[in-house]
Amino acid sequence: MSNLLQATSLAIQRGDFPAAESLSRSVLEGDPASEPALFFLAISLQYQGKLEPAIETYARLTELSPATAVHWSNYGTALREAERFEEAQSAYAEALRLDDKTATPHINLGLLLIQRRDFLAAREKMLDAVDKEPDLPRARIHAAIACSFCQDFDRAERLLKPWRQWLPLDDDAMQLELSNQLLLLGYGQEAQAVVEELLNRAPDNAAARLRLATLYERINRLDDAEALIRSVAADFPRMGAPMMRAMEHALASLAIRRREPGKAKELLLDAGPNGPEDMTYYFDLAEAHDKLGEYEAAMRSLETAHAIKIDEIRRVAPEQFEPDAPALPTPVPRVSIEEYRSWPRFEAPDARNSPVFIVGFPRSGTTLLEQMLDAHPALQSMDENPFFNRLADTLKRHDSRILASLEVLRQFDVDELRKQYLLMVTERIRRRWDAQLVDKNPLNLLWLPFMHRLYPNAKYILALRHPCDVLLSCYMQNFRSAILVTACATIERLAEAYVEGMQTWLANTEVLQPNVLMSRYEDLVADPPQKAREIAAFLDLEDASPLLRFDAHARGKGYIGTPSYSQVIEPINTKGLGRWLKYRPYFDKALPILEPMMKRWGYTADL
Repeated sequence: MSNLLQATSLAIQRGDFPAAESLSRSVLEGDPASEPALFFLAISLQYQGKLEPAIETYARLTELSPATAVHWSNYGTALREAERFEEAQSAYAEALRLDDKTATPHINLGLLLIQRRDFLAAREKMLDAVDKEPDLPRARIHAAIACSFCQDFDRAERLLKPWRQWLPLDDDAMQLELSNQLLLLGYGQEAQAVVEELLNRAPDNAAARLRLATLYERINRLDDAEALIRSVAADFPRMGAPMMRAMEHALASLAIRRREPGKAKELLLDAGPNGPEDMTYYFDLAEAHDKLGEYEAAMRSLETAHAIKIDEIRRVAPEQFEPDAPALPTPVPRVSIEEYRSWPRFEAPDARNSPVFIVGFPRSGTTLLEQMLDAHPALQSMDENPFFNRLADTLKRHDSRILASLEVLRQFDVDELRKQYLLMVTERIRRRWDAQLVDKNPLNLLWLPFMHRLYPNAKYILALRHPCDVLLSCYMQNFRSAILVTACATIERLAEAYVEGMQTWLANTEVLQPNVLMSRYEDLVADPPQKAREIAAFLDLEDASPLLRFDAHARGKGYIGTPSYSQVIEPINTKGLGRWLKYRPYFDKALPILEPMMKRWGYTADL
């Protein structure tokens, strides 16, 4: 009998679940109450997708050994896979009652809560798992995933900080989840390294090969990406529906990049979404429709995508949907003349030793400006990072009132905050100290009082673009930020957010009088050399020519963590001008909202 059990175990290890099922049943014919045989049978049934008999077998195990937490956890997982959520929660609760000392029962319950889209409760349960076993990679990765669902990206990043020490993980699927999370947090090269390490060990892992293909597409290695996808199709001709769908989605992304929108649309419609929450599918389908000139179909897909995103955000930030909630919440109160006069004057870096801040409403051309500046040897930029959000969190942990009373900061405080800022920068890039730092984050325009308090001599470049082109481009993006997701609920709400953001910027600049250069996208496209010279003069750069070679510089950078990653590797062109006019009927309610700001910036509804 023990030989049969050993053979069953080996069959499971090599993934031959039909053989494992047959061997388990052979053992059970002689010993119907054999706990190991029932355990192997349940696993083999579950992996074959035979959920109902698997559930019955796990239930039998809980009857035979009711004090074994593992059986209750496995029973709950099978119930969860069958979407019998209430029964699964009861089974997990029993597993937790029996074993509250390890991470696994907390993780399982957290996974159930994620599946039920109760993200806030899932985060707490996953953090409980980390408390139980702080050094367990699986607990920290699952907790990071739950935190990301809750927009708690800083904590997700802290949870994953030791990731290099974990490789190789003994769970390939978990290693892919780690890669996904690193990419979500903006660590593209690190995400690629995690997948490549996995493929070095397991070159036949189809999911890893597809994942690496999507990463290659992000760093513009399109031929390498396609070769990987084709290799998956060749090696796994009888792959299951989920893998086939993932392959077709990846090919559709490549088709868009290769300017084959018809092919992309065909692939996407043939594959369908990965489920009712697959908003990425609808954003990709909208892009294909848009490039084919099918504007009504594009808007229908975008409306579906945003409805899914809004449902997700509403679960973790319901306050943003209150009737009186601002379309674009301002993190720092506006500063009055009287308040500004009360600020003590401290020693601070001069303009050359302060960052150059690129701000503007998202999709106004900030990434183009960043890549232009980064191409100059005297400047160094980095991917978009919410550094001032993090510094503000530091202050709020000390005293929540400080951001509304910046005059209370002392010389020591601002010095320490600048040190923290530079420390965060050096964690993201290998700093070249002979180059001036460029910090591009569009919505930093809302943080101007705090930024000015730390760097009163800094120079700012405000990116401007026709507000309607900005709104359309925003509406077409799959943003991760809760603020932007909420703002993108409708084009009218986006218009309100644009106006609120720009009014905040203008009110603060009137008081603080920072050194600002306005860079209008339309002027930059019309005469790149002239605008490059103006930017170079503003930043005291003697030679403007490197700014014009940004596209070649961007192609050599690899991963670029913004939605414009596929555009900034191309020379400046006019493709983005007046694009909103193709969607003119959808702007009827937004135009009256935008009118004051359009007049302020010199734009019209006719472009």
